[in-house]
Amino acid sequence: MLEHGGRLRKAALEYGIAEADWLDLSSGLAPWPFPVPDIPLRAWARLPENDDGLEQAACDYYGTAQVLPVAGSQMAIQLLPRLRRDGKVGVLSPCYAEHAEAWRRNGYIVREVLEQEVDFFLDSLDVLVVVNPNNPTGLSLTPSRLLDWHSRLAQRGGWLVVDEAFMDNTPQLSLAPCAHMVGLIVLRSFGKFFGLAGVRLGFVLAERKLLKLLAEQVGPWAVSGPTRVLGQACLKDAEGHARQRLRTEEASKRLALLLEEHGFKPQGGCALFQWLVTECAEELHEFMARRGILLRLFTHNSSLRFGLPGEEADWTRLAQAFTDYAKES
Repeated sequence: MLEHGGRLRKAALEYGIAEADWLDLSSGLAPWPFPVPDIPLRAWARLPENDDGLEQAACDYYGTAQVLPVAGSQMAIQLLPRLRRDGKVGVLSPCYAEHAEAWRRNGYIVREVLEQEVDFFLDSLDVLVVVNPNNPTGLSLTPSRLLDWHSRLAQRGGWLVVDEAFMDNTPQLSLAPCAHMVGLIVLRSFGKFFGLAGVRLGFVLAERKLLKLLAEQVGPWAVSGPTRVLGQACLKDAEGHARQRLRTEEASKRLALLLEEHGFKPQGGCALFQWLVTECAEELHEFMARRGILLRLFTHNSSLRFGLPGEEADWTRLAQAFTDYAKES
């Protein structure tokens, strides 16, 4: 299993600090979960139905013609390689590590490429995977550039897979309206923007034939009845969407400023996190952890991802920890 953020219990045991006493900034989740609606008893007592309005709510929210709900976009990441035969896959890196891992596990030749290398390698690839905005770098690519890559792949029967897990704040950059095009697959995550990662809900946006093939791999009843009720309510909450976009954007800017004020100007980020490359990443990660502040460490490129603090006390605590670090360095 690959390492991910959010492993709070492990950190609590390692550092001897109770879970309740941690400030967990290790996951790129909105720290303000949407309210959970009342779940009717029938949602618990009956098998889920796929004509209850969830798919339509998702189509309306994402601006697309058809979707396939899955138990988190991670499910789709693991299943998509089953829909093709062997081939060469490019993954724009660094990014969410599960993408390259899923294709490798299914026998594909995987090349991790940098942004400036994509055009050089594209014509030798069968699939290109892009996370947009990228996690953890925050790199955001334009729809026109992505559609150009898609066109070059699709004319040879290739795929462009775009993971838009962090796209909710910038829907104007989404390829969701184009997801009916053959060879284009868009993944959307529910848990990050809505702050409800424990729900395990995601959506695949693509043309109907591919969604049907993927649905056969997913199997029946992949998304529980209670999750379908909750997901539909959140996707329809337009006022909640606007409020969440505003406060995440403001918090992300505030976080970038806080880091810069303490001598750590971030190299990238988006509305849900900031990304810092520094030679002292491991040292800073350890220093914060000893004070009950959990960050996401990437050792391969000596970087840290900072999620958003949710309360004023959290901001004060993080700022004080940076002040203490400066005194001890």
